[in-house]
Amino acid sequence: MPELSVVIVGGLHADARRATVDQLLADVPDSVVLHHDLATAAAGTVVRTIRDATGIVSAGEAPLVNDCACCALREDLVPELLRIRDAGGTRMAVVELWDSVEPKAMAEVVTAGGLTVTGVITAVDPALVLPYLGNGDDLAEGGLAAAATDQRTVADTFARQLEYAPVLALADSPEADDEDRELLAQLHPTARQVPITGGGPAAASAPGAAADDLMVPPPRRRPLSLLAQAALAGFDVESAAAAQHPACALLPAEADAHGVSTLVWHRRRPFHPERLYSALEDLTCAAARSRGRFWLADKPDVLLHWDAAGGALCVESAGPWLASLPDAAWDMVPPVRRAAAALDWHPEHGDCCQHLVFTSPGLDRDGLTHLLESCLLTDAEYAAGRDAWKQLPPAFDTLLEV
Repeated sequence: MPELSVVIVGGLHADARRATVDQLLADVPDSVVLHHDLATAAAGTVVRTIRDATGIVSAGEAPLVNDCACCALREDLVPELLRIRDAGGTRMAVVELWDSVEPKAMAEVVTAGGLTVTGVITAVDPALVLPYLGNGDDLAEGGLAAAATDQRTVADTFARQLEYAPVLALADSPEADDEDRELLAQLHPTARQVPITGGGPAAASAPGAAADDLMVPPPRRRPLSLLAQAALAGFDVESAAAAQHPACALLPAEADAHGVSTLVWHRRRPFHPERLYSALEDLTCAAARSRGRFWLADKPDVLLHWDAAGGALCVESAGPWLASLPDAAWDMVPPVRRAAAALDWHPEHGDCCQHLVFTSPGLDRDGLTHLLESCLLTDAEYAAGRDAWKQLPPAFDTLLEV
């Protein structure tokens, strides 16, 4: 057990998040919750509270940094955790993130501060997954922006919160059905799903046990609940970042169950920029969530990131394909990136490819496949070669801010 275990709990589903935090407090002795409330930013400060299982231990304020509430959180988080650690007597510090704060950035801040993150958890109400993925409203419209310049939407923020965390704490939602649970499973198939039981550790750790077995043992011998075990299991910031990077992302696999489908579309031919651009609206709206990497003929050396949710698409350059780099540059590429490229390597094009994944209830797989195929270079265009490809109209320059 590290000197102080830091567990990050986030998610836009506030009720589920609070229930998760409360269960961790009840399950792990000598634990506290650190929370920064960014809703007070309009008054010029961020309110910080620390509480344990009995209530508020301390409260304070952190001033905004460059008129940014999230920046104030970044500046204040590590010093407060270090103070908790140095005071002694605390086994686990749960960082309860404010609604729209994303766990990736905070996990990296805490780790860079010399502390040990043992778990990252996103709390989810399964019945709200589809409504939130379909919500293209700006965070600012709901008072959820973390800074004056915050241009994120509810959908893309929720998607990143969901897909980054290796553990999903699931609220017991009577409104959730098989389709909701299947959608969640297909969006993040590798996640460990742990129910928020609200019960004691012994009951949560030993379902179906006899009545005599549920007698609470001495506190130091009490078995940890499944949620607490997940929170303390360990977390690797670098691996988590690699799993989200478009070049080596751990994307969902093909699936079709309970009315929800995931289409994995993988091709070795580049897109025609104009035809793809014309199809963007239909492609973006075809699924609740789509992401991956893609290859444009007029930019054959650039790996492009596709990230869509809530009817909105973000397209970004993720740097060069490895095939376009000189051999000497490969030593500077992280091993996980080289391994991902090796798995995808083609004798002619190297790692250049289309790898897009679409997940949604009621997905029109055939229609979507046909539309994607129609955006690829034709045989004649492909045969013309790279020099000719680069002369095609640069339809994506506006999106890429070239």
